[in-house]
This record gives sequence, structure tokens and C-alpha cells, in this order.
Amino acid sequence: MSNTITDTNFNFPNQESLYKGKVREVYNINNDQLVMIATDRLSAFDVIMPKGIPYKGQILNQIATKMMDATKDIVPNWLLATPDPNVAVGYLCEPFKVEMVIRGYLSGHAAREYKIGKRTLCGVAMPEGMKENDKFPTPIITPSTKADQGDHDEDISREDILKKGIVSEEDYLILEEYTRALFKRGSEIAAERGLILVDTKYEFGKTKEGKIVLIDEIHTPDSSRYFYADGYEARQEKGEAQKQLSKEFVRQWLIENGFQGKEGQQIPEMDEAYINSVSERYIELYENITGEKFIKADVENIQARIEKNVLEYLK
Repeated sequence: MSNTITDTNFNFPNQESLYKGKVREVYNINNDQLVMIATDRLSAFDVIMPKGIPYKGQILNQIATKMMDATKDIVPNWLLATPDPNVAVGYLCEPFKVEMVIRGYLSGHAAREYKIGKRTLCGVAMPEGMKENDKFPTPIITPSTKADQGDHDEDISREDILKKGIVSEEDYLILEEYTRALFKRGSEIAAERGLILVDTKYEFGKTKEGKIVLIDEIHTPDSSRYFYADGYEARQEKGEAQKQLSKEFVRQWLIENGFQGKEGQQIPEMDEAYINSVSERYIELYENITGEKFIKADVENIQARIEKNVLEYLK
């Protein structure tokens, strides 16, 4: 699809390195700033799908930057500018090697662990007598180690993080405080839009000056799970599945078509109609999460547009 961006190989002035993640590509400029490009790649079950999703990169980048802006009064972040719909520029930071996962409800991974009889997750106790998608009395923080590319993130307890010296106690207390403050604000923003922020993950880093800041993305459908608030209670009472706002619909489609990222499985063919339907779902997610109409950027030549905008910014 010519109207998507799935790979970049720019050579910006003073470029030191290029790191390619599952969805984002990060250019190190002069060991001072990072230029982060959100591509239209779609990843599910830790596998990158063969085709890009129109506007997905723009959607993720714009939700993340809006949410950073809406939380910068309570938690400092890495963001400096957004010179292009798909691009965020920020301070070069040393990332912490843990992801701060916070859960307000018994969903996803937590629910699967609970179902097999576990009552602690990452060293945190979960109450007896809960059913899937019930609300926790207070949100729980269940960190995970940040895996190298191709590996899976793994649950880890606060005790192990401190014991192994992955994060100092002084810094970890700040990460916990910031995580709770962001989740509280994110939940309030979601409630204004008729949504429930179920769970999410935050990543943090340290600037050269030693300041802890929020990095990467925040409150996007790729990093968070949302439910529609309307009908939540009734669905819980009847034991029905909750109406979700996340990329779960893509995973479900893949499962129905015999793919879960396991060895020997073929990624099902995504025809143009299906790809466009995924793009429309992402636009719907954007409009629900931000409460604003999505404005499509010019996608005639995305590579040239991004290059021009970034070069102008770096001047």
C-alpha cells in the first residue's frame, strides 16, 4: 500500500544511530535528541504483520503526544516537539529496564493468571472471589522486565527489581508515584469520554541531568486497554464479555484465522478491505480516546513529507 509507511532509512544531520522497534523507529541526533517515527506497522503476538495500516502511525503518535501534554503538569516527560503527524522529538534518555504496568481491573494477563489459581502477580496479592473484568479495590502495579527484541517481557516483583539492582530504591519509589499519578489522570480523562482505562503500561528514562521523565507512548490503544463505561456494570452482572477499545479485535481475527504467533503458523492474508477496516477501527479509537475528530494527514508521499518536516525542525 503506497499510502502507508512501514520502514524508514533516513540520514539526518548529526545522526549517531538508528534503532528499529516493533512499531517505532528511533534516530539518535548528536547524542542529545531522539527523533521517533511512528510507522504504520502492526504487531500482534510479537509478530509484525506483512502490511501496514493506513494512518496507524499518525494515530498512535497523536494520541501519545496529546496525552503527554495532558499529564505534563503532574509528571515531566521527554517530549520537545512534534514536527510531523508521525514524528515526536524529545530528549535522549537512558531508559529504565522495567515497564511499569498498572491494572485497575482483573483483565488480560492478570485474569489468565487468576483463572489458573494464582492469587499474587509480581508479588502483589489479588483478592479472593473476583471474576474477570472486576475492579480491584485499588489499582495494582505489576512491573515487567523490558525484553530485548524478539523476546517476551517477563513479570517481575518490586522486591526482585530492588534485589537485582535493576532500579535503585530511591528511583523506584518515584516510578511508582508517577505511575499512580498518570493512571489516575488517565482514568479521569477516559471517564470524560465515557471510557474506563482498564490497564496500561508506562516507560520511564533519565535525562543527562539525572531527571526521571516519562518516555515512549502513553494511553494509546497499543499500550492500554479501555472498556466502554456504558453497560459495564450490566455486562459484569450477566457475566458477559466487556466491550473493548484496544487492538484486541486484530488478535481475535488472527486467532479465528488460525494464527497465534506459534511456530509453523502462517499469517493469514490481509486483503485491502480488511486492512481498510482495521484503519477505520483505529480512527474510531482515536476519536473515542481524544474526543476529537481525526484529521488525515497528506499521505501522497509520506517518506518525503516526514524527511522535509524533520530536516526543517533540525535546522
